Amino acid sequence: MTRFLFKLHTYLAIFSFIPLILISVSGAILVFKHEIDRLLMPESVRVATAGTDRLALEVLQSKVYSQYPDWHITGWVLFQDQKRADLVYMIPTGSDEWHYLLLDQYRGNVLAPPVDTHYYLTDWLLDFHYTFMLDHTGLYLASFFAITLCLIGLSGIIIHRSYWQSLLKWKRQKRRTGFYREFHKKVGTWASPILLILGITGGYWNITHVIQEDFLEEHHDHHKMAQPLYNRSLALQTIVQNAESSANGFKATYISFPWEPGADLRVWGEVPSANPFASEYSSTITFDAQSGEHLSVYDIREQGFGAKLLDSFRELHFGSFASWPSRILWCVVGLLPLILSFTGLYLWWQRRAIKARK
Repeated sequence: MTRFLFKLHTYLAIFSFIPLILISVSGAILVFKHEIDRLLMPESVRVATAGTDRLALEVLQSKVYSQYPDWHITGWVLFQDQKRADLVYMIPTGSDEWHYLLLDQYRGNVLAPPVDTHYYLTDWLLDFHYTFMLDHTGLYLASFFAITLCLIGLSGIIIHRSYWQSLLKWKRQKRRTGFYREFHKKVGTWASPILLILGITGGYWNITHVIQEDFLEEHHDHHKMAQPLYNRSLALQTIVQNAESSANGFKATYISFPWEPGADLRVWGEVPSANPFASEYSSTITFDAQSGEHLSVYDIREQGFGAKLLDSFRELHFGSFASWPSRILWCVVGLLPLILSFTGLYLWWQRRAIKARK
């Protein structure tokens, strides 16, 4: 059994060498996506807050539509960082392609005009991380390699299971091959739990997206926006306030506007929870898109273990559950497959050379 797992571990690693490096390195960089955006375009993603209050959402909405009358708002991100500019998703009339602009929520100024969701460097990198820039085909490929990463991690844990008994011990090696072998086993053992989390959570999102689009939904083109799908005269600020009073401690983080006919308006948000991995989009309050009537409440605290586990995937994948310490750790571990791939290939090449000499 161990021999079989060793071969499986080796050949899967060789087969997926380049794709896993691309996914791992891009993911490690994306842990600090906002910090990179802040470095590259600070005037677009950061706002001054001194002596000012947020404008009402309907006022901000009016300012956006006054500049872009032929566009339709489909989503609005309300960041908890008060110095971070609002991100407003939009679709132009006659299209189904999502774009977004950046908005100063205190003054109503558009800081960056609508661009497609792959326009900026980190947006392009995010799409590459999930799809290799191959659209739907890329989702299949990324799903496959996420499963491969899990198999490599599990097989490595089983093969080197004795290393769990001596995680903090390091055997000194004089020869390069011995050092690489010890490094590969020890570091791989340390990193394997987090790499498995990354593989499982990332693979789950891609696989469920593929299943949803290809097997569960009727095949049809996405709706092309022709007219508003929600009542633009709704008092959005009041709706958000009603949402925040509908569930104890609820804090709005995202507003989802209809982009398909018949859809409702939803306010997503976070609630106080004993779960340290609860996401900032864990709960939703639903309203009628035309009348603004309150329809339903989805409170993650009232859901079962399965729903809470799936909600935790977001924090676990991005490593944001413990602020900077967990993000730094996730970034470092995300880069380890790059090193482990080279040490693993070196050891494999050395074994081949020994067999050839014999």
